[in-house]
Amino acid sequence: SGLGREYALAFAERGAFVVVNDLGGDIKGGGKSSTAADKVVAEIKAKGGTAVANYGRYIISDLFQRASHVTKVSPPLHCFMADLINRVHLRGSFLVTRAAWDHMKKQKFGRIIMTSSAAGIYGNFGQANYSTAKLGLLGFSNTLAIEGQKYNIYCNTIAPTAGSRLTQTVMAQDLLDFFKVEYVSPLVLWLCHEQCEENGSLFEVGGGWIAKLRWERTQGAILRHQNQSMSPEAVRDHWDKICNFQNATKPAMNQLLEVLSAVDIDTGLAGNPTSAYRLVSLSPSQLSAVGQKLAEVEFSYSNMQTILYALGVGMSTKEPDHLKFLYEGDSEFSCLPTFGVIPSQSVLAHGGLSTIKGLNIDYTRLLHGEHYLELYKPLPTSGKLTSRGMIADVLDKGSGMVVLVDAHTYNGQELVCYNQFTLFLVGMGGFGKKTSDKAKVAPCCRQAPLCLFQAALYRLSGDFNPLHIDPSFAALGGYKTPILHGLCSFGFAARHVLKHYANNDVSKFKSIKVRFVKPVLPGQTLQTEMWKEGSRIHLQCRVGNTGDVVLTSAYVDLQDITDAAPLDRLPETRGLQSDLVFAEIGHRIKDFGPELVRKVNAVFQWEITQGGRTAAQWTINLKSGTGSLQKGPYSGKPDVTFTLSDEDFMKVVQGKLDPQKAFFAGKLKAKGNIMLSQKLETILKDYAKF
Repeated sequence: SGLGREYALAFAERGAFVVVNDLGGDIKGGGKSSTAADKVVAEIKAKGGTAVANYGRYIISDLFQRASHVTKVSPPLHCFMADLINRVHLRGSFLVTRAAWDHMKKQKFGRIIMTSSAAGIYGNFGQANYSTAKLGLLGFSNTLAIEGQKYNIYCNTIAPTAGSRLTQTVMAQDLLDFFKVEYVSPLVLWLCHEQCEENGSLFEVGGGWIAKLRWERTQGAILRHQNQSMSPEAVRDHWDKICNFQNATKPAMNQLLEVLSAVDIDTGLAGNPTSAYRLVSLSPSQLSAVGQKLAEVEFSYSNMQTILYALGVGMSTKEPDHLKFLYEGDSEFSCLPTFGVIPSQSVLAHGGLSTIKGLNIDYTRLLHGEHYLELYKPLPTSGKLTSRGMIADVLDKGSGMVVLVDAHTYNGQELVCYNQFTLFLVGMGGFGKKTSDKAKVAPCCRQAPLCLFQAALYRLSGDFNPLHIDPSFAALGGYKTPILHGLCSFGFAARHVLKHYANNDVSKFKSIKVRFVKPVLPGQTLQTEMWKEGSRIHLQCRVGNTGDVVLTSAYVDLQDITDAAPLDRLPETRGLQSDLVFAEIGHRIKDFGPELVRKVNAVFQWEITQGGRTAAQWTINLKSGTGSLQKGPYSGKPDVTFTLSDEDFMKVVQGKLDPQKAFFAGKLKAKGNIMLSQKLETILKDYAKF
């Protein structure tokens, strides 16, 4: 009658098939009745939803039997916790999850929400059994998040505060009114949505307030050294350092692997604040490389360097709002956020990697594969910064070796930014380690022409690799001409996002992650495609001249965005808004054409109207070859032809207008094999991501 009822009603309202389970007991766990479950099922059916009641333990089994499927439910394991509280909260959650797990794996989708409690997180007097069970759910959830991720099964934990029959005996009525159950269910529904990629997180929620929690870890102290004993007195003497949360990190897992490689180091550790080390078999040489530190470097710069960098990534005096990045006398003179890569790359310069034992770096085989940058505060326009680098991990990718390098950059004692370089060394694989949990994981449209001297200009910011300026050196790498720096494209993309979504306010920039997939040549046009989900801007970059994707798996995280658009909101464009949608469909056909042809095998024609007249015609041919998108009349006979206005087309794509209702209302006209329209979801949802 509390949170469970609210979840059931909310899911059913959005089209879910709901199994309502309630044993019908009282608040002490005694008694039995079907009334509670039946009442909620009746509410759902009265509103046009689909639901069935379940009064026992085998919830998942009942679900699949009712759906005419056969499922096997393993007999319950003997649980060492005989206490009722643990059996209800911890073991009950375990059994239900285990019964559903194989089905989720098979369908390659699952969303699991564990319900913990503030008593489990913080403890509470007189609730030892309850808090034990509730914190146990968090550990269970964290493990499921790791094990389920590769199957698209995400698991998160909530700690709700809500008025229910259990809290109405201890809460005043005004508090019960404040903590209504409907203030919790929106978080649960979002975490269960297929677009939500949150995994392994913990949230407090109640009264309309939602907050994400995470652990902090001190830098710690290494008290064990080779040929030396470790004593309680050493622990006592280092206690302040062990408990000092200055420069604390935010870990995802333990730090033992770093400790193994730092036993002989007297100083503290400075690892990746998001590190999650997986204990795998490494050769002694690779193990000795992981955790090794690069030489600390200082980077002094003036206004000239920040301006030169802005010019290097395409800022121009032709745009009035670019002046704040190009003129030191401007009242809002600022440093572009992606300038943060410049001081950090100094840790790799001057042969820094070649000093690391166990790597044996061959610089002629070195490529920059991915990059992650996170800012903790806006960068000063001039000053002296210090960067400290460390080898975070070494991976075997078969055809080569990947080296993850973490670099923390400080202004005095204050951490201002963090970079992670993902470096690929061609032909140096074959040593066994394939994955890492330490790696950082990756519309409207803006275009920017690259001048022929773009690479020559960008290199003046400090990346003097001859690959970007010397034709003979570029030829050694198989390129006909010197190529643009990957971090220059990185800067172009970031400033496009900053301009479009943050009005060039550098204080709103938090972090950026990209993967470099193809080189860009000076003189080409760089096209950045962006779409917004909350405070995260997803993006990819193409070469406008060829359509080739050059940056992918990319995103920018912004902060303090007050005008967040709904998830389904698309940016307005001049002319027909539907042109943007078809452009994106065209990109997806180019990327996934053969697979779409195999799945869809149909030709769809669209007639888009505006003001009662046909304004555009589009043909999606997924019946032959690798598929194609054509603007204009179709020479053959399409399987289905749809006619609707540009405005209604956008509503359908965004989920604001049900196609079936539009058809019966006369807004959507269709002729041909109408049943093939069911396959449009494959195009619009699974591939075009609308």
